[in-house]
Amino acid sequence: MTSKFKVAVLGIGGVGGYFGGKLAAHYSNSNDVEIIFIANGDSEKAIRSVGLKLITSQGEQIIHPAIVTSQPVELKSVDLIICCIKSYDLKESVASLKPCVNDKTIILPLLNGIDAAERIKRILPHAEVWEGCVYIISRLIAPGVVKESGNINRLYFGSKQGTKENLQLVETLFTSAGINAHVSSNILQTLWEKFLFISPLATLTSYFDLCIGDVVSDQSHRELLLNLLAEIKNLAGAKGINLSENIIQKTLDRISSLPYESTSSMHSDFQKRGKTEVNSLTAYVVELGRVLNIATPYYQKMLLGLNEKPVKQR
Repeated sequence: MTSKFKVAVLGIGGVGGYFGGKLAAHYSNSNDVEIIFIANGDSEKAIRSVGLKLITSQGEQIIHPAIVTSQPVELKSVDLIICCIKSYDLKESVASLKPCVNDKTIILPLLNGIDAAERIKRILPHAEVWEGCVYIISRLIAPGVVKESGNINRLYFGSKQGTKENLQLVETLFTSAGINAHVSSNILQTLWEKFLFISPLATLTSYFDLCIGDVVSDQSHRELLLNLLAEIKNLAGAKGINLSENIIQKTLDRISSLPYESTSSMHSDFQKRGKTEVNSLTAYVVELGRVLNIATPYYQKMLLGLNEKPVKQR
């Protein structure tokens, strides 16, 4: 008998709770696929006790994964690990995966930012690390309770290292569970398009402490948004990433179509005065500008202001 294809979702927050929840619900009685949640603290306790509650526009579900654990060492070998942690937790969280990773394990990061795969590869050099990104508005509103809104959930992934068969297998794994997932033929361009979308949004909502609607509807904030978008497009060009000529207008239109009161996860973290992804989403742009000798004055101004905001830990 062939063993099950073991999928572990690392981080059961807004992103991991939504995609992991959809997978666990669909494959709950599968003879071929096993879905595992790697969670910590109150989330692990809540899911272990009563399951994961997933709230979407289609209703509510209580979902029980095959396994929920905070100890990856208990899992032995895993075939696919979907990383849905925040970038500031990446090093410690990924290092904990070593006992369940072998040279056939696929790791798919769904983090905000550009360099997640590169950072993971440094920690787990023998694993097959793909690239991925998502568009979703989803939040952990209580331990073991995830609420998705906005109806824009899309997942893109790809790899030069991965075989066509494995890429297709994982795409089918997602789509069979009702997830809007696509293999990207140019995943680096896709990642930069996502970065162009999320980085200015996260930076501005956090800097001004405003929701997305308030940022877009204010003329001066809107002009600043356009300047941030232009700086990232310049960096992408310097990196050899050819974004479309109308990408700034397309991104602005996409941002403008979001629910008025929605905001970025980085803004939510700043409001809680907790750790934030400012290094991956704002400081990264300034540092890359220095390396490539591309001016980023608007990002530099935003970073200066964000670094002055009070946080518990950075």
